[in-house]
Formats: sequence, structure tokens, C-alpha cells
Amino acid sequence: MNRVSSNMSRLDAQYHMMMREWQMNELQNKIGMQSKIKNLRDDPIAAAHSTRYQSKLVRLERYARNIGDVKAGLSDAEVKVRDTVDRLQRIRELAVQGANGIYTKQDMAAMGKEVDELLEELVSIGNSRNGLGNTIFGGFESKNEPFRVLRGKVEGGERDHIVEVQYRGDIGRNIVEVSEESLAEMNIPGNYVFWAENQSIYSSLDSRTYQVQANSAIRIDGVDIPLKEGDNIYAVISKINDAPVAVKASLDPVKDSLVLQTTTPHEMWLEDSGGSTVLQDLGLIRGGTNQLGNAYSTSANVYGGSVFDAVISLRDSLYSGSTDGVNRAIGGMDESLQTLTSHLAEIGAVNERIEGTGKRLDYEIPLITEKNSNEVDLDLAQAATDLKMLEYTHQAALATAAKILPPTLLDFLR
Repeated sequence: MNRVSSNMSRLDAQYHMMMREWQMNELQNKIGMQSKIKNLRDDPIAAAHSTRYQSKLVRLERYARNIGDVKAGLSDAEVKVRDTVDRLQRIRELAVQGANGIYTKQDMAAMGKEVDELLEELVSIGNSRNGLGNTIFGGFESKNEPFRVLRGKVEGGERDHIVEVQYRGDIGRNIVEVSEESLAEMNIPGNYVFWAENQSIYSSLDSRTYQVQANSAIRIDGVDIPLKEGDNIYAVISKINDAPVAVKASLDPVKDSLVLQTTTPHEMWLEDSGGSTVLQDLGLIRGGTNQLGNAYSTSANVYGGSVFDAVISLRDSLYSGSTDGVNRAIGGMDESLQTLTSHLAEIGAVNERIEGTGKRLDYEIPLITEKNSNEVDLDLAQAATDLKMLEYTHQAALATAAKILPPTLLDFLR
């Protein structure tokens, strides 16, 4: 026989009504949050899936923004490179015209004036900035003008003209992630874009007996190449050739000195890293750091020039009336145009790749959003129906309890 207390019915009714109130409060909070998961215990598996989906969405949205940044950076570079190609094609037309040998010196000087004006425009393009005020071709040195102009007198000229253009930026490339483990470059440094031909640096020091004095490293085009104590010149050459850089090393068969040559047209960046003096000892640079084309050893022979060098040579030949000089300059124009068009092709290839990546993200982001919604989003219609049902049942429970619960002393004191 079960013993039933006279107070048990009251306690049971109170417990169930408190539970009903708690359920209504929980459902009201979920409607306010528009989520069916208020606490992790509500649905641990769905909460775990939602966390993964939200993390994935954050990454995908970051990739989408990165793709927009890459498109903007490459678009700025592409416009300026195309402008440069247009100017160079006009300069080449003048070169071909001046090489005919049928024009007077005054006529060639007039052509030289137009080339000089186009040269000024080329330097302006090289120092151009994007909408944020950053230089397009300066690498990481995006606040200062990447190309410094030196002016002086030119035979046949009437004023100070550009006699040298030095690259003062760096070789930094802004690299961003556009999808899982997929990177894209946002810019191309000016020492690549505006370089006409492969560069060669010939040291004048005999290196047959050279040995590295301590464990150290050299840096070529931003890539560190570790060297060990006791490495001879052949080991140094082998390590340079094995490094992932567009530079090959060799030994000059005449002077037995170190020779560095680029395999793609650009101006080499050479630096002794970690306090070493290897490149300095081998007669390639003046000190432990390199300011691009301005710090090579004075005893080294440097060959290969920039687009600006080719245009300056043509202008000087036109001013002086040298048909032979103009003929030689045409080759520089052709190499400059070939380099620039190759960079246009490179920009187009990157654009094509990120376009495809962007289309994939446009499909994937809504898909992951839908999956996350299926895990956590609340069905508002169903929730409103459930809440109304809870309210009805709660009111019914209160009414029933008021009728059947035994009277108390207070009922008799009314």
C-alpha cells in the first residue's frame, strides 16, 4: 500500500507548473535568439557541426575578400603595364623611323624630343599610385616613389634630361591566400616589370682558393641560401644553382671569378645575410646590404639594363644623330616589349585562376551557410505554435489546480 501525503498533490502541481514556466522561458529565449541552440546541452552534435561550419564560413569570406584585393591590385598593375607597352610601341616606331638614314640631324633631334617626353611619361607610370595612395610597383616600399631620376646634360639637348633611372623600391610581393593552401600575388615589383633583359654580374676577383669562413647565408632575390664553413667556390655555385631563384652561378673560365646571371629579366637583389661577407669577399657587392642596382661592387662588371636604359640610349642616339646607335636601341625596345608582354600574360593567368576560384566560392559560401542554418536556425512558425500550446496547457493546469487542491486555512479566513 502506497502512502500518500495530503501535501503531495500540491507539491506535484507546483513542480509541473514550474517546469512549464521554465519551458516557456526557454522557448521565448530561443525565439528571441532565432536559434534552436541556447546552450550546448540543447544539441551537442548540432552545436559542434555549427562551430565547424561557422569557422569554414569565416575562412571562405576571408578568401573572397582576398580575391577582391588581388583583382584590384592586378587590375592597377595591368592598366599601367598596358600604358607602358603603348608608349614603348610609339618609341619603337620612332626608332625604326630614325634608323632609315634618310633624315637630317635636326629631324632626328626632333624625334629625340618626343622620345624624351615619352621617357618622362614612362617614369611617371613607374611611380604611379593606386587609389589608396600606395605605389603600384614599389614592392613593400609602397609609400616612397620606387624609381629615382638623375638628371644631367645630354648632347644635343636643350635642358637637363633624365640620364639615369634607379629602382629604389624592394622585391617584396604581397601574397595572400585565396583558397585552402592556394596563394596569389597582388603585385609585381618594378625591378621585374621595367627590366628589359637578363642581367649578368662578373666579379673581377680570382675565386679558385676561396673558402667560406663560417656557417652563414647569402640572400639572392629574397631567398636565403645557407653556406657551411669550408665551402669552396664550387660548393657555393652548386648551392646557388640548386636554390629556387631565377639566377644561375658559374665560374668565369678566363678570370676564375664568380659570375651570376638571371634566367628571367630582372635586376638582381644581392645581400650578405646574418653578418656574413661572402658576396662582398667574392667581389659582387660593396657591403653587407644591397640597394638593388646601386650597391654592386665597383670592380664588378654589370651587364643588362632596364626599359628606361634602353629608352635613354635611343634618345641620346637620336639627339646625336647616330644611326648605328638607333639601330642598336631597336633591339632594346624589342626586349623591353617582350618582357612587358610576358608580365601581361602572367597577370592574365593569375586573373583567370582567381576568377575560377571566385566562382567556386560564390557557390560554396551559400552552401555552407545553408548547412549551418539547418543545424541551428529555429523554425519560427513551429516555435510560435509550441509556445502557444505551452501557454494554453499552463493556463489549464492553473485552473485545474485551483479547483482540486485542498483548501487551506486562508480559504476559511476570507
